[in-house]
Amino acid sequence: MDLDSPFLFGGIKLKFIIKHEIKGRLRIHMVQNTMSFEEADILTYYVLRLNNVTGVKVYERTGDAAIEYVGDREEVIGALKCFCYEDVEMPEGIAETSGRALNAEYTEKLVNKVLFRMGGKLFVPYSIRAVYTAFKALKYIGKGLQSLRRAKLEVSVLDAVAVGVSVIRRDMNTASSVMFLLGIGELLEEWTHKKSVGDLARSMSLKVGRVWLRQEGQEILVPASQIQPGDEVVVRMGNVIPFDGSIVSGEAMVNQASLTGESLPVRKEADGYVYAGTVVEEGEVVIAVKAVSGATRFEKIVKMIEDSEKLKSTAESKAEHLADKLVPYTLFGTAGVWLATRNVTKALAVLMVDFSCALKLAMPIAVLSAIREAGFYHMTVKGGKYLEAVDEASTIVFDKTGTLTKARPTVKEVVTFGNNTEDEMLRIAACMEEHFPHSMAKAVVKEAQDRGLEHEEMHSKVDYIVAHGISTSIEGKKVIIGSAHFVFEDEKCEIREEFQSRYKELRTDCSHLYLAVNGVLEAVICIEDPLREEAPAVITSLKRAGFTKVVMMTGDSERTAAAVAGQVGVDEYYSEVLPEDKARFIEEEKKSGCKVIMIGDGINDSPALSAADVGIAISDGAEIAREIADITISADDLYEIVTLKILSQSLMKRIHSNYRKIVGINAALILLGVGGVIQPTTSAFLHNASTLGISLSSMRNLIS
Repeated sequence: MDLDSPFLFGGIKLKFIIKHEIKGRLRIHMVQNTMSFEEADILTYYVLRLNNVTGVKVYERTGDAAIEYVGDREEVIGALKCFCYEDVEMPEGIAETSGRALNAEYTEKLVNKVLFRMGGKLFVPYSIRAVYTAFKALKYIGKGLQSLRRAKLEVSVLDAVAVGVSVIRRDMNTASSVMFLLGIGELLEEWTHKKSVGDLARSMSLKVGRVWLRQEGQEILVPASQIQPGDEVVVRMGNVIPFDGSIVSGEAMVNQASLTGESLPVRKEADGYVYAGTVVEEGEVVIAVKAVSGATRFEKIVKMIEDSEKLKSTAESKAEHLADKLVPYTLFGTAGVWLATRNVTKALAVLMVDFSCALKLAMPIAVLSAIREAGFYHMTVKGGKYLEAVDEASTIVFDKTGTLTKARPTVKEVVTFGNNTEDEMLRIAACMEEHFPHSMAKAVVKEAQDRGLEHEEMHSKVDYIVAHGISTSIEGKKVIIGSAHFVFEDEKCEIREEFQSRYKELRTDCSHLYLAVNGVLEAVICIEDPLREEAPAVITSLKRAGFTKVVMMTGDSERTAAAVAGQVGVDEYYSEVLPEDKARFIEEEKKSGCKVIMIGDGINDSPALSAADVGIAISDGAEIAREIADITISADDLYEIVTLKILSQSLMKRIHSNYRKIVGINAALILLGVGGVIQPTTSAFLHNASTLGISLSSMRNLIS
């Protein structure tokens, strides 16, 4: 409802007026003289953190904010009453990468360009404008000549010919109009591209919760926001490096693909330098933090997006190649029209319309916008190549634990096989498991926390054996925890004779973690890992969406795997598989001509995620899985995979539609120009307007 008498709230903290209100949405006006970019970012950050707020847009020019919320309106009003800019501690990097300064910069450039053009025509004599136009034309002619010197026929050659011919004919008004429209087009293209890249980079920016801080020989788990330059943090196998810094001690193989595109990990030793967002694949290092700001990470992601060819889809690359190939045809067409009609105006009408601008701008914009839209559904996509592959994929492979089953399994029982208590065994297990996050490990750590079991770092160095378990030493005793295969077959541990019957009576409806000390089983932690409620419906939806083979692969027993496979309705399942088995299956599928998607959440899924055409990681799984994966989805809802497939299919439909629009509109403009219906300046205007229109249309959401 519109409020005839706006309400005024606040006192010392803040004054604001409710300008407009409907259920679930408020539009407020901040009562202050001006609002800076930083203040707008602070208000956005503050409001978005409110529990019942689902979205907010802050307009710094007008001092308004549109707030969308669910639940109690008074909670939002109450929070706004308490708001004060100075009281909000906003993480570093948010203001620098918000995009507000970019939008203001290009808005100002655009307005100044238009005002300069209008002012010149109104107040500057024609003779002076003619000299200025001739001087300005040198820039476009120079770019065209440079392209020819490189033996390339590019768009700059078309621009140079159009401007040069107009100047030679002394038609300075046409030359000036063409350069003005070209300048506007370049400005809008640059602005649109940078905004799309910025939106994508923000969605990919590093988000680190807690880190291990080393102080006085002890390791303390603390919020990442507490870390300051000079602090020392410990990063172990499978974890992301949270900050830029130098290695104090330790040695590790670091995956830097997110920053450099390198496919192989790089060895890092003492005195080496590491970067935020890279991942420790093997080993362990202690890092002296140099920079905690998120801005440097953001800048690196932007550079990666702009520079990395691997992120471009085939459709984007095809558009770029096609755009360059069309330039000679445009030149030949211009020459042909002139030879046939001897009419320079008609020839220029052809020259003013080239297909390459729209092709080179609209296609990347469509892809970047689709990636941005995926972020709305809590999915992070690292490049258009992967959306295209999702559209083409026919085989999809699921890991079981933490993927088809609940992302947050729970401990149901701790069974002891000695004199130690349940709590003591759980305390030791949590102390080991907390260093290597996985859904099963998190269940153990959470149960210890729920029971109030605090612990100090009682163990020596912790070794993680992928897909098997963890080994360490406590008070001189070797302690291991992991799978039955690891504990009984690899480590040859035994069960005391008097506990054989207890072992045989273990729950069969749970997954088991086995804890042994000095070669003897001391406890089994029974973890309930129930199937996701939506899993069967998701599998059915994926088949309807175009997948011809849905596979489940797990390290669990045949009995457990068969039961889960039967419930969810997969086409094939494989039990008791190792990481290399998953990767081998995917390679065989690819050799048969199938595009393959792999979905997993653990360190043991990393080889398969790398091998697949598209690797999809669950957001609260192991950090190395998220870093290696091409796409990350939230842990809350498997339907996001169906959404991803629909989004990919819609993107490819939009790209094909863009091709048809670009060819149709520009062909029509050429015909109108050759027919003498429109002038060259009108052709240029309509061409740029259509290019901008198609680009803006490509930024619309694919899923309404």
